[in-house]
Amino acid sequence: MLGDHSSLPADRALLSQAPKAGLSCKMVLQAVGKVLRKSKAKPNGKKPAAEEKKVYLEPEYTKSRITDFGFKELVVLPREIDLNEWLASNTTTFFHHVNLQYSTISEFCTGEACQTMAVCNTQYYWYDERGKKVKCTAPQYVDFVMSSIQKLVTDEDVFPTKYGREFPSSFESLVKKICRYLFHVLAHIYSAHFKETLALELHGHLNTLYVHFILFAREFNLLDPKETAVMDDLTEVLCSGGGRGGGSGDGAGGGAGAQNHVKER
Repeated sequence: MLGDHSSLPADRALLSQAPKAGLSCKMVLQAVGKVLRKSKAKPNGKKPAAEEKKVYLEPEYTKSRITDFGFKELVVLPREIDLNEWLASNTTTFFHHVNLQYSTISEFCTGEACQTMAVCNTQYYWYDERGKKVKCTAPQYVDFVMSSIQKLVTDEDVFPTKYGREFPSSFESLVKKICRYLFHVLAHIYSAHFKETLALELHGHLNTLYVHFILFAREFNLLDPKETAVMDDLTEVLCSGGGRGGGSGDGAGGGAGAQNHVKER
């Protein structure tokens, strides 16, 4: 029974005495403190994985484009063109190009290779029509994105193509939603599949698409800077100087540093 030491050997009886018990408690507390300190520095007692080098930031690759045109001039709303018409035309074009760019590496973006829709340290979740958060693999997420955008851009009530049809009052917010999703796909390609893109020699196309898309979104305030902060380092390199690349300039600032914890969106 606990507390009955009469049958214990002498040395064990001595260990059960108060002074020794006090010492044992102190040792336990020290051990617990050591574990807690270790868990703060290294979650689950494991050494944190080293941040993978961002190959897409290498100067030899960021300089690659399919054209040297200044996209900042291209994204400006032309005279006598309706704003919604301009947004609709460009948004539809970006959708098709991002979809095409993703298709080039889709065979590498599998449920096994990309178990979550992740971009660096940020993880994205899909929200269904009821607003329920759905954890899914990257290919599932991209499929949800492309299917939902396809449904919107082919809906005459949202993206009218016939003369005299009006755009809905919620059109701009829908365009922002589409741009946010397209940004997630582009960022995932850079973060998880740039090596495959490089092997296919399509990094020039990807860079050109990214620059055009980001500068267009900036021109009409279609993306929240907090949303794009995860790729600020790339944006700074590619989009400075009106999209011609190189050097520092009017690229996105703040938040370019490495993030040390996983974010959810």
